[in-house]
Amino acid sequence: MERHKRRIKNFLISLQVGWFLALRQVRRSSIATTGLIIFVMTLTFLNLVVVRGVLVGLIEGSTEVYKSGYAGDVLITALPKKEYIENSPSVLSIAEALPWAETVTYRYVEGATIEANYKTKVKPTDEPNSAAGTIAGINPILEDNATGLASFIVEGSYLTENDSDSILLGANFLKKYLDIEAPGISLLENVNVGDKVRLTVGGNEKEFTVKGILKSKVDQVDFRMFMLDTTLRNLIGRSDYNVDEIAIVLKPGTNPVLVKDALLRAGVGEYARVQTWEESLPKFLLDIKDTFGLLGNVVGSIGLVAASITIFIVIFVNAITRRKFIGILKGIGIDSMAVEFSYVLQSFFYALVGIGIGLLILYGFLVPFIDTHPIKFPFSDGILVAEYSNTMVRALILMLATLVAGYIPARIVVKQNTLDAILGRK
Repeated sequence: MERHKRRIKNFLISLQVGWFLALRQVRRSSIATTGLIIFVMTLTFLNLVVVRGVLVGLIEGSTEVYKSGYAGDVLITALPKKEYIENSPSVLSIAEALPWAETVTYRYVEGATIEANYKTKVKPTDEPNSAAGTIAGINPILEDNATGLASFIVEGSYLTENDSDSILLGANFLKKYLDIEAPGISLLENVNVGDKVRLTVGGNEKEFTVKGILKSKVDQVDFRMFMLDTTLRNLIGRSDYNVDEIAIVLKPGTNPVLVKDALLRAGVGEYARVQTWEESLPKFLLDIKDTFGLLGNVVGSIGLVAASITIFIVIFVNAITRRKFIGILKGIGIDSMAVEFSYVLQSFFYALVGIGIGLLILYGFLVPFIDTHPIKFPFSDGILVAEYSNTMVRALILMLATLVAGYIPARIVVKQNTLDAILGRK
């Protein structure tokens, strides 16, 4: 028992002496050197968090726009092998009666072909200025309340309830917005707001006036045309009011899974597929999100290794240049553990200050700035994803790596023969 108490006492004394030596070393070290090490630690921490955050945020921006601009919180679509949502009026009534529902919108969706400049063709054999895609029939008021569709107008104006002969075009139908050349892709050329276009849908043709151009960075919007639901219903002969999509926007704080389960219990699953917005995400978006998260981790890991090597070199050089001093400390009875602990504490100091400055920069500037000024990518408005839990885990990993990188060189130097250290012999 006495031996055990003596060991504990010696251990505590070593910690106190190590603390004193570390504090003395930090105070007497060069300000420029200390500042440089802390700067490296700050950059390493930001590299660990920000690179992954931007890569994941790039796709996160796409998914957020997908939710707010198309799917809502809960999306109801036709069952596989069904052309539309059967018994749609009943399904709509159930959705609108939900206590959690804030706005409900519906859409008729059909494949269509659109042709422009057809009146100016010289010969019937001339290459048509046409494109194939999807036409959506909407109630413009309900759709705008649910998804803010009017906010995506980049040219012209939004539909009104009286625009039975007007159409909105997604930007990806127009060559001036999607200037690519690829087999199987045909885009409209020289089409502007106010021009006449001819739409072929359900075997019927009708002429429309282009009232506006939409650009949202959501494929379900930018690769679609929009017209009044009543007009499309007449074109396709849909007299039973069965729709193809229903999007439900919930009151803030409502769990979409709860609403999905309520709809399924009400029997909606017999007529339609009910999904939360996350479940309805296209698979390629989920795959890209996972891939970008992995890339961010790889890049961050490289930075972590670089920072560990930097700390290792700094501590090693520091310990080598003070080898004689370390030898004298050991010679007068200072325990090796105290010396090793002093260098570990120095590493801890560098990491702690660097991470602290990094957190201030991250949450005090970068996150709020990028939230208000998203990074403009061609297919999304990227944000910076920096969850507190994830950030703290990465800070802890950096701290542990730094402590190990500080301990190893100190251990190497301290293990040298005391007399050799004092006399400077190798």
